[in-house]
Amino acid sequence: MEVPAYPFMSTVNVERVGPALNPEKKLSTTVLTGRNGILCRYFYFAMSLLLAVIVVSGFKRTVNDHLFHPALPRPFILWIHGAAFAGWVIFFICQSTLIRIRKVSWHRSIGWFGAGLATVMVPLGVATAVIMARFDAVQLHMSDAYAFLSVPFYDMIAFGVLIALAVYWRTKPEMHRRLIFIATCGLMDAAFGRFDYLFDHNLFFPCLDLLILLGVGRDLLVDRRVHRAYLFALPLLIVGQSLAMYMWRSNPSWWREITHAILG
Repeated sequence: MEVPAYPFMSTVNVERVGPALNPEKKLSTTVLTGRNGILCRYFYFAMSLLLAVIVVSGFKRTVNDHLFHPALPRPFILWIHGAAFAGWVIFFICQSTLIRIRKVSWHRSIGWFGAGLATVMVPLGVATAVIMARFDAVQLHMSDAYAFLSVPFYDMIAFGVLIALAVYWRTKPEMHRRLIFIATCGLMDAAFGRFDYLFDHNLFFPCLDLLILLGVGRDLLVDRRVHRAYLFALPLLIVGQSLAMYMWRSNPSWWREITHAILG
């Protein structure tokens, strides 16, 4: 009596055995970069903590001499500016934490506080830049104080536009979270600029761009593609940064006329 052959059995066995050939490698890759992996779940929360570390590391180098115990007392608006921008970093950590622990309703409710805070931060940042430029030029005799206005002005324009778009697309979580992340990274040039080497060599903008590129890397590893938020925002940000640096370092005549009209 002949036993019938079942060729499909070998295929089934191979399919069952195949995944077990190298289970450790496949498991580790899935745990790290899978759709429910560590990188997917914890990236924005980890980045919020990293940004806080950068802020503390940068400002602790100058905050004592320039704010707490300065030789010349700084304008009071600098205290308000510092409190508002520190509040934004704390807000970003809180929002990332709420998403991580799945408190989405709380995240949405507190989000309106963040929208209000951002609305205050933009004019506050511009006003602080103008007042401090006048202080640096008159009290500290800094020759490029007026020209440097291009950097904080650019920062506030970029931050305001990104936050406005994030609020507009608040019902699209993938777009919303990336825009908030990019906007917050854009504020890090002030912290990076406290490191003398980075400031003297104009590296504070490239440093914050590297933070944004970490988000690009996360997308490539987890989603296998780059989200359009980065594809549109990052090139435009680099163009704006380049223009701001040119206006500061070259101080063309048209920019001098604008800054003198602003500052008097």
